[in-house]
Amino acid sequence: MAEVQARLQSLSEDYTKLQQELQAAVQSRQKLEAQKQENSNVQKEFGRLKDGENIYKLVGPVLLKQDKVEAESTVNGRLEFIGKELERTEDQIKEIQEKIEKKKGEIIQAQAGLQAGAGAPGKVAAKG
Repeated sequence: MAEVQARLQSLSEDYTKLQQELQAAVQSRQKLEAQKQENSNVQKEFGRLKDGENIYKLVGPVLLKQDKVEAESTVNGRLEFIGKELERTEDQIKEIQEKIEKKKGEIIQAQAGLQAGAGAPGKVAAKG
C-alpha cells in the first residue's frame, strides 16, 4: 500500500514538473510570436519607404544611419531565425503534451491500484 502511495506521489511530482515545462514553453512561444510580429511590422515599414529615405538603428543611446539593404537583410534573417525557433518550440510543446497525457494515464492506473488495494482489506474485514 505504501509503495503505491509513494509511486503515486512520484508520478504527481513528475506531472507537476511537466506542467511547468509546458508553461515555460508556451511563454517562450508567446515571446517568439511577439518578436515575429514586431519584425514583420518593420518589414512592412521597409516596403513603404521611398528611395532616398533614411533608416536609423538604435544602438545603445545613439541612432546610427543604416543602409536599407543591410537593414532588410537583418530583419529577414531575424524572421527566418524566429520561424525556425517557433517550429522547434511547437515540437517541444507537442512532446511535453504527449508526456503529460502519458503521465496522466500512469497516475490514473496508480490511483485505481490504490483504490483496489484499499477496497480489498475492507471486503475481507466485512466477511471476517
